[in-house]
Amino acid sequence: MNTLIWVVLPYACLTVFVAGHVWRWRHDQFGWTTHTSQLLENRWLRLGSPLFHLGAFGVIAGHAMGLLIPASVTSALGIPEHGYHLVAVWGGAVTGFVLVVGLVLLIARRLVNGRIRRVTTTMDRVLYAFLAAMVVLGMSATIGKNLLGSGYDYRETIAVWFRGIFWFQPHTSLMTGAPLVYQLHAIGGFLFLALWPFTRLVHVWSAPLAYLRRPYVVYRRRGTPAPVPPPAPAVVRDRAFHPVGKS
Repeated sequence: MNTLIWVVLPYACLTVFVAGHVWRWRHDQFGWTTHTSQLLENRWLRLGSPLFHLGAFGVIAGHAMGLLIPASVTSALGIPEHGYHLVAVWGGAVTGFVLVVGLVLLIARRLVNGRIRRVTTTMDRVLYAFLAAMVVLGMSATIGKNLLGSGYDYRETIAVWFRGIFWFQPHTSLMTGAPLVYQLHAIGGFLFLALWPFTRLVHVWSAPLAYLRRPYVVYRRRGTPAPVPPPAPAVVRDRAFHPVGKS
């Protein structure tokens, strides 16, 4: 069971992640978009979307720093473990809180607004449910276990196991002793990667470079009539007058 969860499952999810993007690009290029609903509702989106994206960027950066950079590297750079722990915990708590606020606004927007609710697909609901579960597990580990609890040094266990996956040397024993919330968060993270290619998240791999050379689009206010072009000048021709009468 440990081999199935901590070895087979990660590789299966990574395979689906790569193959799913290839399939999506080959068979659904027109669906490779954000499917934005800004034209239907903009007030909540204008606040929730920046908060969600800023929080997501911070969370991703924190995960990359904690999982990919070994403790020996930060120690060699002169960063004390206590200082790293404070930055990681408080930085994760702040960025996680920003992410939670943005995600709550985006989910509430789709539940409250009828027009947005009608255009929400089943895959959108699955995506938001996964995001909510991942955020709850991540905040529970960051705040509940590290900030308020006794703490857990994931850099010596989970991070080593995670890096071992890419070196084809995953050590399952490092994950069996990890707290349950970290185990669930790790499993959910790989399942989330397997779900990624079939959602609107594929748009993150597309840089909008075409916008730099695209012509401007002119918008008019609602109810403003389009300007009427002036009438063309009349053409007058000389014609002979031939009265019609009885002969």
